Amino acid sequence: MKLIGIGDNGLASLFPQYRQWIEDCEVLVGGERVLDFFPHFTGEKIMIKGGLSALVERLSEETRNTIILASGDPLFYGVGGYLAKKLDLEVYPYMSSVQLAFAKMGESWQDAYVTSIHGRPMKGLAQRIDGKKKIALLTDAENSPNALARYLKHFGMTEYRAFVAENLQGEDEKYDWYSLDEMETAHFSPLNVVILQQSVKPKRYTLGIDDEEFSQRKPDKGLITKKEIRVLSLQAMQLQQDSVIWDIGTCTGSMAIEAGKLAPEGQVYAVEKNAPDLENCLHNQQKFRVDIKAIHSKAPEGLDHFPDPDAIFIGGTGGEMVELLQLCCHRLKPNGRIVLNAATIENLYKAVEAFKACDFAVDILQAQLARSKPILDMTRFVPLNPIYIISAYRKEENHD
Repeated sequence: MKLIGIGDNGLASLFPQYRQWIEDCEVLVGGERVLDFFPHFTGEKIMIKGGLSALVERLSEETRNTIILASGDPLFYGVGGYLAKKLDLEVYPYMSSVQLAFAKMGESWQDAYVTSIHGRPMKGLAQRIDGKKKIALLTDAENSPNALARYLKHFGMTEYRAFVAENLQGEDEKYDWYSLDEMETAHFSPLNVVILQQSVKPKRYTLGIDDEEFSQRKPDKGLITKKEIRVLSLQAMQLQQDSVIWDIGTCTGSMAIEAGKLAPEGQVYAVEKNAPDLENCLHNQQKFRVDIKAIHSKAPEGLDHFPDPDAIFIGGTGGEMVELLQLCCHRLKPNGRIVLNAATIENLYKAVEAFKACDFAVDILQAQLARSKPILDMTRFVPLNPIYIISAYRKEENHD
């Protein structure tokens, strides 16, 4: 069984050998638009529509000579990735839409970051692309170039200009450069590729963002996980590029935002019981270009709407610590970590006992830090409040 890539220019995109294979086959499989390129095919046509599991079941029992057609490179965000895992296929790709778009643009693309917002949420895109110089995106009707422009402007990503290539190699082929303002209002064909290119270098934030950079509740400044404690806590969470993270009691969002930067391919979910703090969190997300899901709720309420996490940070418990920690222990994925910051020995004791009751092992770091402060022509140190950084994990797992 063969899987052949085809361009929007139809037969012109196929090698003579591929055309001969199609003419000789008994079953031709593809989407409606692709099958329309072969109006005189005399065998059976099977249209790809809806889920692929039924198609795989049908093709796995097919004994006739069968060809599957797919747009561009079938293994590049196409049906080929799924079909090749389920069926014994020979794959013959055509050029991908991204490759064609860069050719029209006249730019190399080995250094481009390629992603898709076709058929998947745009959520989290900000941290994935922040700082990247060249980005190619596959879009769809909902996540259109217009919607993408609005999204980028929301996160202040105005350093980008956009190259939009439509209907590549088709009859209505079109491509041009746009500012974000122009891309937000222009009309585009549903079949398009967007390439973002940096025109100026944006401000970047390294690990350990200064506390003063975050919007905080006034006049009660200080309700934030301090920079030094934040860095130690993030290290204890052992985050990976694709980690799913919970931040409970997010307040300004400082932990969630830095976690999102460390896990740009993952997902961050935050909960905060105080509405003014949540507003600050949302503002900080925009400033630091981290797109997280933050809800107004008092944990553990609301956590049932989040997917199971790889890592959990608990900055505040609202007095229901034992119930909350039991839920977190139950929901945590294998090899995950729960990190809790406690400012009092009473909460330290409660947390350790709760973790032990769930058969979790515990590591504790007592952090006593001081920052330098000038006094006349000398320097003195101002201590930060001592914090217990509690790391919990399942006993049977190896965390060497």
